Amino acid sequence: MVKINIVLHEPEIPQNTGNIARTCAATGAALHIIKPMGFTIDDKKLKRAGLDYWDKLDITYYESLEDFYEKNAGALVYYYTTKAPRAYTDIKEYPERVYIMFGKESRGLPEELLRDNKNFCVRIPMRDTLRSLNLSNSVAIAVYEILRCDNFEGLREAGELTKYEW
Repeated sequence: MVKINIVLHEPEIPQNTGNIARTCAATGAALHIIKPMGFTIDDKKLKRAGLDYWDKLDITYYESLEDFYEKNAGALVYYYTTKAPRAYTDIKEYPERVYIMFGKESRGLPEELLRDNKNFCVRIPMRDTLRSLNLSNSVAIAVYEILRCDNFEGLREAGELTKYEW
């Protein structure tokens, strides 16, 4: 089973981070947040977006990008960016422990980081005339693609009706 680690580099919008936290709780992914953040952890919008799942999260905070790399030495990181030459669907298999990093909403990931890791940069295809997708939507797309490649290992296989039998 693949262990997914979602890394947010300097997130700015609390609702996005709250939605991502909810995705983490639902899928078992760990959340890594690299400071500075554009909000405080006690922000009402952050907590509202994450609903009542905060106690179900595996969350780690880092003071800087250097702190993240120091504490996760050797980690395989895929960098999600609109600037990448290849699509996220080009990755057919993921390692047992994978990190997917996303940049801040206003500017994305630093270009020097992308340049230095060009073989691990991927993008979500979209129309040329648009700038980007919402951060929490992008994270959900990436997480569920990794889970799909792993046959949704460890997740509930079927839903149930509350009043009727299937």
